[in-house]
Amino acid sequence: MAITFLGAGEILGAMITPAVLISASGTLVLSTSNRLGRVVDRIRALATEAEGLPDVSAAPEIVEKRILIAEQIEFLTTRLLMLQSAVITLYTAIGLLVGASLAVGLSASAGRMMEWVPIGFGLMGASALLFGASVLVRESRLAVRGTLHELAHVRKVVERKTSMRAAPDEKPEGGQGEG
Repeated sequence: MAITFLGAGEILGAMITPAVLISASGTLVLSTSNRLGRVVDRIRALATEAEGLPDVSAAPEIVEKRILIAEQIEFLTTRLLMLQSAVITLYTAIGLLVGASLAVGLSASAGRMMEWVPIGFGLMGASALLFGASVLVRESRLAVRGTLHELAHVRKVVERKTSMRAAPDEKPEGGQGEG
């Protein structure tokens, strides 16, 4: 079977088409890897902070801080596993999309008997990309929830420290203040 010039152009175009999705997958892999690194860094920072807390202190602030660290570790563990799943899925998408591109060329040389192969690879690759993106959306929502939870703790700390200040109208004991 001879490939005409137009046929060769169509085949080449069909081989290049998955490259757009491969590029998108690569961009998501890069940003996901960065997010994964930030989660690992945050876990390490919390571990260091937890190790620096007094062992036997029952002060409410220390107890609250321990609880917050434990809750943040739970959030971060879930995020870490979600990001790992997303990276694996995105790498799978890249592999399937490269397979689709190669299968187009093989299908063209083998004739009609293999034309379903590139379509299958392409659909599976696009599906993996969609699934990976949905995992990243869920992970982002979890990250925001964790941050809002931490901000609520910070607000409590600020309120407590603000209310601990002496009122400006108070005079020192013994009545020796001005006025």
